[in-house]
Amino acid sequence: MDFKDKTVLITGGAFGIGKIMGRKVLERGAAHLVIWDLNPEGLQQTESAFSSLGGEVTGIVMDLSDVKQIQWAAAQTRSVAGVPHVIINNAGIVVGKMFHEHSHDDISKSMKINADAPMHVTLEFLPEMLRRNSGAVCTIASSAGLISNPKMSVYAASKWAATGWSDSLRLEMQQLKKDIAVTTVMPFYISTGMFDGVKSRVLPVLEPEKASERIICAIEKKTKLLAMPMPYWFIRLSQGLLPLPVFDWVMRDVFGIYDTMKEFRGRKGDGL
Repeated sequence: MDFKDKTVLITGGAFGIGKIMGRKVLERGAAHLVIWDLNPEGLQQTESAFSSLGGEVTGIVMDLSDVKQIQWAAAQTRSVAGVPHVIINNAGIVVGKMFHEHSHDDISKSMKINADAPMHVTLEFLPEMLRRNSGAVCTIASSAGLISNPKMSVYAASKWAATGWSDSLRLEMQQLKKDIAVTTVMPFYISTGMFDGVKSRVLPVLEPEKASERIICAIEKKTKLLAMPMPYWFIRLSQGLLPLPVFDWVMRDVFGIYDTMKEFRGRKGDGL
């Protein structure tokens, strides 16, 4: 997938890696970058910051937890930029509590934004992409879509859902023999502010610039599954071969995964 002269849609693109990925696709020659985000000030600042990078930039203020707003934003996108060649489902939220501390609203909003929205967003444009027989869909899931973790039960549920949907979509495109690449990304924590307070004893917290570059390169190479820093096959192989108590011991006592969220604070309003 070559970004030159393409239209790219990024959800949650006013902050974090969404913003960095937007800059990178413009630097690669994208003709039109469309950003969906809830924060109007962030969108305005991003549009201004990207004005000298070439290509058009359109920010659309909308709420991904509302299907009607997704449909409205899709119509707006078609009117100003046409059907995107690349969709990057990046927006996400995390609550970071023990499950019994969640409210029903916490659960509903997390699932709507992290799990449901990528499907609704993609569905708005996929029929037209199929008729065109070209395009790419990238969904930023999480390592939490592979490994369970305390204080991330609802977040993990949403990311397991996103991972399963995205990779199933990849298989469907293959069966239909359509030239639509589907990339599922499963990163460890990224230091964007969304996971402020997270402590990782062994695995490095990912640097946003490098993580964003790897994701953009994965889209260009039509990579099917990208996990960072541990490859997904290592996690799946370990889960398949090790008895559960041993796998828990490795994750808890060797890698320290199960303690990473103990001092989580987070910062509301960020995309992943």
